[in-house]
Amino acid sequence: MPIKAVVWDVDDTLFDYTSADRAGMRAHLAAEGLLGGYVSVDEALARWRRITDRQWARYAAGKTSFEEQRRDRVRVFLGQTLTDDEADAWFRRYLDHYEAAWALFPDVLPVLDALAASHRHAVLSNSSLHVQEYKLRSLGVRDRFEAVLCAAELGVSKPDARAFRAACDALGLAPQHVAYVGDHPEIDGRGAADAGLLSVLIDRLGVRVVTDGHPAGRPEGPAGLHRIASLDKLPAVLRADTRFGAPSTFG
Repeated sequence: MPIKAVVWDVDDTLFDYTSADRAGMRAHLAAEGLLGGYVSVDEALARWRRITDRQWARYAAGKTSFEEQRRDRVRVFLGQTLTDDEADAWFRRYLDHYEAAWALFPDVLPVLDALAASHRHAVLSNSSLHVQEYKLRSLGVRDRFEAVLCAAELGVSKPDARAFRAACDALGLAPQHVAYVGDHPEIDGRGAADAGLLSVLIDRLGVRVVTDGHPAGRPEGPAGLHRIASLDKLPAVLRADTRFGAPSTFG
């Protein structure tokens, strides 16, 4: 089936979230005078990341709201009982530093340009519409996407097949005509493949694996799952549409 549209993840796919989060948190902790409580900056950043991952998992499971997971990240990290206003204020100060470090990956604009005439584009994120709309506008790419769909408004999050199918419905296309590009092996890679989309895992560091231990995109992986090391490989994957066990284009 010809691929007519590409649906994109945002964080660590289009947007270099990991680098921005690291730079922003480092600057924020320095400004808050909190680095002295840690052996190193890396230790503080690692702790923030572990707390973020745990609280995000609670949000993804529907156990808390988007706003509350942010507040709980702050409370756990500081080890303090804060009011909502206090936690929100601390997080806003962090956001100022974080946003100052925002950037697209260097392979994003070239591939969007290369596919502009041949494929339609949309976004599906497990964040909130307010956050991702603002981010895409700030990065100068919001007009590249027909639709932006987010879990907070959909009421369902990746890897649930309903989230991927909602993106297909927004484009008026069947899943077999849509590719999904994301960075997480399970949430993005396997989730999209299981929903019937052509699933492309962007693995810039060459370390992502699916939970059965096989690198994504290899013949042992689920049908429709492919791994690439750079987005410049994406047009070839879309043209081939080799979703049934063809070799990866990784490397």
